Amino acid sequence: MKKILVPTDFSKPSLIAAEVAVDIAKKDGSDVVFLNVVEEATEGSFNVEGQVSVGNMEDRLFTLKMIEKAKKQLEKIVKDPKFSAVTVNGELRVGNPFHGIRTIILEQKVDLVVMGTSGHTKLEEMLMGTNTHRVIRSSKCPVLTVTKRVSTTDFKNIVYATSMSPDEEIFSRFVRRAQQLYNSTLHLVHVNTPVNFQKDHITKSVMEKFARKLQIKNYTTNIYNDHSAEEGIVRFAEQMNADLIAMATHGRTGLSHVLAGSVAEEVVGRAQQPVLTFVIKH
Repeated sequence: MKKILVPTDFSKPSLIAAEVAVDIAKKDGSDVVFLNVVEEATEGSFNVEGQVSVGNMEDRLFTLKMIEKAKKQLEKIVKDPKFSAVTVNGELRVGNPFHGIRTIILEQKVDLVVMGTSGHTKLEEMLMGTNTHRVIRSSKCPVLTVTKRVSTTDFKNIVYATSMSPDEEIFSRFVRRAQQLYNSTLHLVHVNTPVNFQKDHITKSVMEKFARKLQIKNYTTNIYNDHSAEEGIVRFAEQMNADLIAMATHGRTGLSHVLAGSVAEEVVGRAQQPVLTFVIKH
């Protein structure tokens, strides 16, 4: 990996995500970009240098004050001595947080996004949580979500919930890279549910072929039965004392998302561990 993006609202969860991102960067020799997006208080638009177009003067002044405050907070993070072991840069944008994150991912060819899942107020919890789920659904690169202060950033036990589909090949190699970085044990798991049941001997055989194809070492194959895939993944991860959960998502949007939901987003919302996700094409 060359570049890791950390969207931050300067809340505790986003700063925890920053620590996790820097720890990964140390191991893999990556650069880290901290991004803050100031939401506009006006329908007018302007850049971070304060060049104003149209809109209410009070709203413009309020947003300019928010920009100045964000600049100082961003500079403080970039210059934090605990991040000095890696190359760190700051990016400040004005507008919609989700679109700002998506734009930076494409502009700077980001390899990994590390995000907290809530802010420090009820409104920020709603906004940050919503933006995190939208990024999970649409990101062109893997997304690592951190829900709380992690007990360890040394991911020795990785649970990889996989369908063993050929579509997962890119993500599978990313997971294998993570395993190599941390010298981890990789626990492949398939969750059997009442509506998606498969015989154990068939699943085990496919899992073994999948592991051999990826040339994975130090792994286990597991089948877990539960009422739903998301519940099974979370419970299995707890039983295995996992440090990290990895899984692919189809990134459904619009009506298909409302009807089908997202197993990955449900896992992110329920799991105590960091969750690594990646959108694969249908």
